[in-house]
Amino acid sequence: MFDLAQQLKNLPEAPGVYLMHDAQDRIIYVGKAKVIKNRVRQYFQSAKNHGAKVRAMVSHIAWFEYIITDSELEALVLECTLIKKHKPHYNILLKDDKHFPYIKVSMQDDYPRLTVTRKMTDDGARYFGPYTGMEIVRHMLDIVGRIFLIPTCARRFPADIGKGRPCLNYQINKCFAPCRGNTSREEYREVFAGICSFLEGRHDALIANLTAQMETASKDLAFERAASLRDKIISIRAVTQRQKVVSDSGADQDIVAFACYDGKAFVEIFFVRSGRVTGRQNFCIDDAEGLEDAEIMDGFLKQYYASAVFVPRELVLSCETEDKAVLNQYLSERLGRKVTITVPKRGEKKNIIKMVEKNAWQAVEDYKLKKLKKEADTGALQKLAACLQFGSVPNRIEAYDISNISGTSNVGAMVVFEGGVPAKSEYRKFRINSVAGQDDYASMSEMLCRRFTHAQREQQEIREGKLAPGKAKFTKLPDLVLLDGGKGHVSAARRTLDALGISLPLFGMVKDEKHKFRALVDEESQFTLPKNSAAYTLVGNISEQVHKTAVAYHINLRGRKGISSELANIDGIGDVRRKLLMRRFKSVGAIAAASIQQLVAAGLDKRSAANVYAYFHRQGSETQP
Repeated sequence: MFDLAQQLKNLPEAPGVYLMHDAQDRIIYVGKAKVIKNRVRQYFQSAKNHGAKVRAMVSHIAWFEYIITDSELEALVLECTLIKKHKPHYNILLKDDKHFPYIKVSMQDDYPRLTVTRKMTDDGARYFGPYTGMEIVRHMLDIVGRIFLIPTCARRFPADIGKGRPCLNYQINKCFAPCRGNTSREEYREVFAGICSFLEGRHDALIANLTAQMETASKDLAFERAASLRDKIISIRAVTQRQKVVSDSGADQDIVAFACYDGKAFVEIFFVRSGRVTGRQNFCIDDAEGLEDAEIMDGFLKQYYASAVFVPRELVLSCETEDKAVLNQYLSERLGRKVTITVPKRGEKKNIIKMVEKNAWQAVEDYKLKKLKKEADTGALQKLAACLQFGSVPNRIEAYDISNISGTSNVGAMVVFEGGVPAKSEYRKFRINSVAGQDDYASMSEMLCRRFTHAQREQQEIREGKLAPGKAKFTKLPDLVLLDGGKGHVSAARRTLDALGISLPLFGMVKDEKHKFRALVDEESQFTLPKNSAAYTLVGNISEQVHKTAVAYHINLRGRKGISSELANIDGIGDVRRKLLMRRFKSVGAIAAASIQQLVAAGLDKRSAANVYAYFHRQGSETQP
């Protein structure tokens, strides 16, 4: 039994880290202290001096523990590590779990390569980033490739040096082709050392180095190499000129500012290298309500620089931090030389801060728009619930559709909308295995049976401890099931669910002659949604999404060539007539729906037209775009 009063008396007067646990033994907060005794006791004194967040946290503390360190700096490092490991609910947490991409240069190898990764490891490689998206990474790699002419083929060096002729990239001057054997290991590594300087933003030093090499090559009468170096210098200068200059001092700086709205903090960090903005990154901190600006800034800096690849010589901040001295010492040790932390009040740096703050407030505006969109989506769900006479809002909607041509390559698709928006990570695709020929009812039944049987199996494995809940893929059940089809589809699906002992609201999405959503049906009634309503738009969107997903999977499975080759099974239809029909009707589905007169009008003779018509109408067909 944890004796709180006794434990508070026994707290040490030493620096360290403390961990707060709740009744379920979860770590809900990690903090550091110069004197553990003084800091921890503050939480259990008068609550009137505490903010709402601290009061909420204290109300959930069941027990605490602490770790004594030799210094406040060691406590800071340990605090950062524990927060990253446990992600406590009441600590400031950055929303960057999607792992931003980095460019990795394997300088630990004799012949380095460039790769893209979302995970840094202590393997001796150089990592550059993080970048805010793959589009920026691809753009950066394209620039590096054009400037440094690095190999992009699958050859491995030195094993593949001298094996085979250089590829086309060498012929069109897009690769310096180390595979020829004319480049030494030192020269190869020199190219990649230049790439590292470029990615760091040290363009002036790189240009100076390349200029010296160019002059040496000219003196040695190596004019081809000199010309290549000159082209690199021109390209680097062109890239440099496109970057915004924010500092005449040529400094390396990180500029940090944030804006608070709706209990959140939207943090912007701009990367300035050699006086130019080379990139930016943004974060959202939830549960920032009631926190002081210094506390928000302190929490962000600790987390960010605990795993940052690069520490600049200067941090320019929009406000002070709680632990400026300790943070300064920590960053200086990481960099290996003194780091300056500045909170400017006027001048050039203050103007830079204003620019970064403007971007933070733009993030707030983007958040407002997303919130309005979410509220509109929720309103659509409420309207839909009212139209269908539901007692509650159907937050999770699953929709199903079947796609095939003439009963071949049957596939099915399941799309999921949560909160009125597509949850694409929840989409599922099915190959129909038990149905020969075209039988949409049987195909739909197989797909639903597999989906819900899988859910039941996972639920059983979770109960038996064989499967962790986080690993399950089918256990989340829908509040509403929609089918692309009419009453027949609904009846077939209902029989399948009843056999599994599952009771869920089930409706078919019927369409008009233009294949657009018209109304919802169950086994007895039809529900027409007002065309100008958000509910109608939502269901129409779901209908299009599931149909598009099913058809795309069908096309991807068979391939465009495979679909058009369906016509090769028809007597009298060779390559010429097949191309003629596809050019005229655009799809096999449209050909299948055509009359003999329409086929003749497209250019077939009567016998061939009759063969085409008989082939599809004997087997039946499903018209798909």
